[in-house]
Amino acid sequence: MLWIKALHIIFITSWFAGLFYLPRLFVNHAMVLDATVPDHNTSEHLKLMEKKLYRFMQPLAILALGFGLWLWLGYGIAGAWMHAKLTLVAILIGYHIYCGKLVSDFKQNKNQHSHIWYRWFNELPVLILIAVVILVVVKPF
Repeated sequence: MLWIKALHIIFITSWFAGLFYLPRLFVNHAMVLDATVPDHNTSEHLKLMEKKLYRFMQPLAILALGFGLWLWLGYGIAGAWMHAKLTLVAILIGYHIYCGKLVSDFKQNKNQHSHIWYRWFNELPVLILIAVVILVVVKPF
């Protein structure tokens, strides 16, 4: 089970790297579009980067969740802390899916948010990571 735990941590770390970086691309993309004279070449380049990063993140998320499920079933972990963690994981999955919608919005030139909104949006996975690590390590309840 230690190998499964190690792989779970590796894929979570990799997935979070994407969850931290993709919204930063959105910040930059929104800034390019909000400029007095939008730079269409840079916008197209950012669209490509966003698409490739999101595609790369998909298998990382699936593997992180799969190894997490394997650990959960293998150890039979229960408790209020686990329910709280699973709730945060569900929110994170929703965040990931919503990032895919935002990639699509940028691709179709339908972005509705400012770079400031994306800066705040980028903070959610940080807060979730902090909460999940505390729940798993400290098990406060």
